[in-house]
Amino acid sequence: MEFNGYKRGDGRYGVRNHVMAISTVACASGVVDAIGRVFPDVTAIHYAYGCGYGPDDFFTSLNTMSGFVSNPNVGAVLVIGLGCELLKSEYIAQAVKGKPVESFDVQQYGSAASTKKGIDIVEKFLAHVEIQKRQPAPVSDLIVGLVCGGSDAFSGVTANPSVGVASDMLVKQGATVIMGETTEMIGAAHILKNRCDDKDLSEKIEKLVLDQEKFVRDYLGEWAGLVIAPGNMDGGLSSITEKSLGCITKSGTTPIRQLVDYAAKPTKAGLTIMNTTGYDIDDMAGMTAGGAQIILFTTGRGTPAGFPAIPVIKVSSNTSTFKSMAGDIDINAGSILDGEKDIASVGGEIFQMVFKVASGETTRAEINKSRPFNCLKQGPSF
Repeated sequence: MEFNGYKRGDGRYGVRNHVMAISTVACASGVVDAIGRVFPDVTAIHYAYGCGYGPDDFFTSLNTMSGFVSNPNVGAVLVIGLGCELLKSEYIAQAVKGKPVESFDVQQYGSAASTKKGIDIVEKFLAHVEIQKRQPAPVSDLIVGLVCGGSDAFSGVTANPSVGVASDMLVKQGATVIMGETTEMIGAAHILKNRCDDKDLSEKIEKLVLDQEKFVRDYLGEWAGLVIAPGNMDGGLSSITEKSLGCITKSGTTPIRQLVDYAAKPTKAGLTIMNTTGYDIDDMAGMTAGGAQIILFTTGRGTPAGFPAIPVIKVSSNTSTFKSMAGDIDINAGSILDGEKDIASVGGEIFQMVFKVASGETTRAEINKSRPFNCLKQGPSF
């Protein structure tokens, strides 16, 4: 199978062709926002943090931001800094290969002149991406992230296993799939370790999850089993273990090929585990930095959240949420509960939609321009 994507100079293919303007420090966000007001279709992102960093914080932010602007869905990028911060604009710009990139600092020109300069650069970038055309791309160039948020008791019964079917189908075709949310693997280490390609990887996966469980127990004591959101409990989930057993079904049944740190790029095709948090937006940031061009996002309670530059396909676990958030959800796995479809057929529907979206079909989150941005300042490590 193939999809129609935009080929970048580094050989990768994007499923979108965004022009991005992004700040490297909160102090420069006003200029980025002003550019976004002039060009509503430009992906204008402001980084929420300041200029103070410890060593771990700095390298996590550097790797994440560098990966984010390098994502193949971005056709050109303008990086704007203030000038006196540690995470400098030129550091991020230097990471971009195979597409137009420029950077400057507001302290060089002041806000008004910086805004005008940024507008001129973005106009040039828009002209560049406008002439680019989609072309056939191999499935082996496709990376799909897996996320769940606002889960309920049906998530692990309908939406997540349906995504698991799609995940297996994608891997069989040669794609790469990334599953994260390490906190939502607690209680499932014994299952994941048995799906690894080799003993060393198996031991790393087990240690990762058990260390996460120990951290939660040390921090929360007797409440550790309830390290889930209030909405998850309102939706019928009883514990983190129950949520975890449902969460990992998103990854299907294929062997785990690799374990990577937050925001790192997979180097092997197939199923990769990325060490992310359980917070949806941080998870998507890490996967985007790791090269994911599409994200499959399951939800039980419902959420409108998409992500900048990345089409997010929403799958609801029940028909009630699908109906109440019809403008936010793309696929209704609640049809399984309703007796209208089975897991295999919904999984096939998700699989087919991945290729439609990869070739240009828009998702609900894209139509709504729902693209909250956040990323870890200090990432988890293993």
